[in-house]
Amino acid sequence: MKYQKTIIILILFCASIFWPQFSHAQQFIDPSFNPNKIIENHKLLDYNSMNLQDIENFLISKGSFLINYTAFNINGQRESAAKIIYDATHNNYDCSGAVFNSSPTIAEKNAQCRRITTVNPKLILTLLQKEQGLIEDTNPSPRRLDWATGYACPDRLVCNPYFKGFGKQVNSAALQFLDYMKHPQHYNYQAGRAYTIYNTRNPYTSRHSMTVIPQNQATAALYDYTPHIFNGNYNFYKIWQRYFPEITRFYPDGSILKVKKDPRIWLIENKQKHLFANWSAFISRFSPRQIVQVSNSVLARYPLGTGIKFANYSVVQTPDKKIFLLVDKKKRPFVSEEVFKKIGFNPGELESATMSDLQDYQTASPITASSSYVTGALLENNKTHKIYYVQNETRALVDKILLPLKFPYQKIIKVSPQKLQQYATTSQILLNEGTLVKTTSFPTVYLISDGKKRPFANPEIFAKLGYNYDNVIAVSSQFLYNYNMGQPIK
Repeated sequence: MKYQKTIIILILFCASIFWPQFSHAQQFIDPSFNPNKIIENHKLLDYNSMNLQDIENFLISKGSFLINYTAFNINGQRESAAKIIYDATHNNYDCSGAVFNSSPTIAEKNAQCRRITTVNPKLILTLLQKEQGLIEDTNPSPRRLDWATGYACPDRLVCNPYFKGFGKQVNSAALQFLDYMKHPQHYNYQAGRAYTIYNTRNPYTSRHSMTVIPQNQATAALYDYTPHIFNGNYNFYKIWQRYFPEITRFYPDGSILKVKKDPRIWLIENKQKHLFANWSAFISRFSPRQIVQVSNSVLARYPLGTGIKFANYSVVQTPDKKIFLLVDKKKRPFVSEEVFKKIGFNPGELESATMSDLQDYQTASPITASSSYVTGALLENNKTHKIYYVQNETRALVDKILLPLKFPYQKIIKVSPQKLQQYATTSQILLNEGTLVKTTSFPTVYLISDGKKRPFANPEIFAKLGYNYDNVIAVSSQFLYNYNMGQPIK
């Protein structure tokens, strides 16, 4: 590969220049750099991390020459640099088995080939800077543009003229990295194997070889493309960290996450992601305002938990003919089928459920013939005008700010104080987990998680995690006092 002349290396003086172990040498170079694990597999393959507008905005933010640069793509059409990068990562083709002439048209490819995605656009952008400095150079030479990603330019050898041109360079690099990941057995570097690498470009390590054991295939792929640590993969690491700094995207329990253009909605609970099986299962518990858009790579960090199959207040029947009412995280058994019918439920409402479907529900008090408001009701004291949520023979005070949030379609029934006194008082109704909230008098925004209010450490964290100020609910300070303070979200 062709390397930049200008490199970024942290060099601290040490008493000895002989470093037999890389871990010792690393302390003098950059303690954050791990040559055995440079990038995660899912990051290298996250083609969905940037769309065309994101790529264009990135080039604009860097004041790059590539903003206005156009070149021929692999189909011989002139396109912008951003579009070439986008198509290389999002709109490539697998034409195995297709029969073409020497220059197939896009229409022919669409008809006979399978459209595929390749790698993360961030990988290509980092590569363009690492190989030829094209992201930040305001006036690159034609030669550097023609060999933009250093593809087919081996060290100390002549570049292959077939791959000359910005479009061919970008597309070939994208396909090459995809093949490294799909067919590692065909290449020199593979995860888990030890390799001796000679770092001839680094003055403090040129006298000694270093042993590298790639911990994943993405790191091995970087060494396949550039078989050096310094002036090669260390530069890649530094550029990636500078362009796309790692953000700890830890979403607290109660968060609702969704990937753009993916209809699936997930609940984060116990540091796992739980899929809502359908819209009813979601909307019966949460508001669409609570959804946070994230990338595939963020969602991939959470292990898969049990799915959320049933809507809140569903009535289900298990194979042993037992009937349950599902309320939040509890299952209330009907004492008999007669009681189920007497209270007013329709057998047609019954859904089939296995015991494994209900394993995460705790068994609550049974529903008998004398049970009232088993699915909950809003009762208003016709003297004080306070509103209570009555369920399971108890009443809980409801702040009026919660009515459109938690009970948008529920009718309020006015009753006497004497009627309300029939029900035992329980804790006040509070906000759903994952709700964004602030007081009307102070700007600090909190996320409700695990029954606590967790403040965002600063507005930047709020923005980087993808939250929207339009979804923040303003409540009284008195209402927010119902929550203990949780750990700040950092």
